[in-house]
Amino acid sequence: MNTQPHNFGHDETRGFPQQWTQSQPQPQQQTAGGYQQSYNHISNPYTTQQPAEPLPKQEEEKSTQERTIGLVPAIALALVAAIGSGAITGVYVSKQSSVGNSRSSVVETLKQPVGNNGNAEDAGGVQAVASAVLPTVVSIQVLTRSESSEGSGSIISPDGYVLTNNHVVESAGQETAEITVTMNDGSTHSARFIAGDVNTDVAVIKIEGVADLPTISLGDSDGLAVGQQVVAIGSPLGLSSTVTSGIVSALNRPVRAGGGSSGETSLIDAIQTDAAINPGNSGGPLVDMSGALIGINSVIASNSVTPDSAGSIGLGFAIPANFARRVAQQLIERGQATQPMIGIQLSQNPRIHGAEIVEVSPNGPGDKAGLNSGEIVVGMNGRIIDSADALIAAVRSSDFGEKISLEVTDSEGNNSRMVEVTLTTE
Repeated sequence: MNTQPHNFGHDETRGFPQQWTQSQPQPQQQTAGGYQQSYNHISNPYTTQQPAEPLPKQEEEKSTQERTIGLVPAIALALVAAIGSGAITGVYVSKQSSVGNSRSSVVETLKQPVGNNGNAEDAGGVQAVASAVLPTVVSIQVLTRSESSEGSGSIISPDGYVLTNNHVVESAGQETAEITVTMNDGSTHSARFIAGDVNTDVAVIKIEGVADLPTISLGDSDGLAVGQQVVAIGSPLGLSSTVTSGIVSALNRPVRAGGGSSGETSLIDAIQTDAAINPGNSGGPLVDMSGALIGINSVIASNSVTPDSAGSIGLGFAIPANFARRVAQQLIERGQATQPMIGIQLSQNPRIHGAEIVEVSPNGPGDKAGLNSGEIVVGMNGRIIDSADALIAAVRSSDFGEKISLEVTDSEGNNSRMVEVTLTTE
């Protein structure tokens, strides 16, 4: 039995980063299992990697990260970051003038109340949505000495801040890289890496030397309903400004993926959609029918055994916009992100239907609420918790300092009781 400290998550959906690769074959990556047995892999459909000048490979030490509920995110999310999982770096970080004012402006934008997408279904058809949103979506190309990759992103401020997936740009923080952003009108600009978070797969970059850019409207992902129409926009397989449509297939779907350049994994409480998402779409927006951002396309499930041959089978997953906004705000303000925590360690025992507590941190929120080692969390705020990932994802989606209600049982699944826990503050 693996015992790993966890952040709360939901159903297990695991896989590998879907990568569309034009280079020499990559070592095969095994998925941690599909959402259902028929879906073997979850992939990162949003990045494309191409060969660059060969470099000696540096062995990366892979530290074993404990998963503490509310501490470290989960592990094996299949990222759609082949086109964009490359390397966004600080090549252009030399010019820092007016960065403070710029950051304050975009942070205030992220803090503003989200739009009400209650009438989103009546706002217009896919054509109208595409016309409104396309100018706010960019293609991201990252070039390092060892590889080139590509993904997508959404402009969130007039002066060029762009919201995308961490797996699209993570190598930028590891080695020198050139980041080029292509606008919807075909113009190109240099960009620099601001910050990214591997645990949530959210990152921010900034386009250099621009002003008065069109920005995407921020929607309310908490108001989504299953069956609601949505539109996905991005650069699948390098084809920029590609528009697909579908519906919200499910909500609160815990999805874990890994396989980016860092080798680390992410866990998200995802929006599931049947809108076609393919390698290169990573980081692009999922919008409602009013054109408001309600998710960041990030992961796909695939029947393919290898990431480079994976494609859409109608099982795509997006990071909820409200959650991404909070993480982006932290990244811009502090350069790193933290998540609410309970202060417990969870077991990854597949035989247990729920999240088994193996350790409670002294004086942490869980300890103060009366949680005990050996107990099993089977519900949170009325939501079924059937795995450690489910609890981690659910907790991450909560607010700092929020009071949550957990249903716990003893180690045999009996003697159910309710426990109220106040999550850690930011």
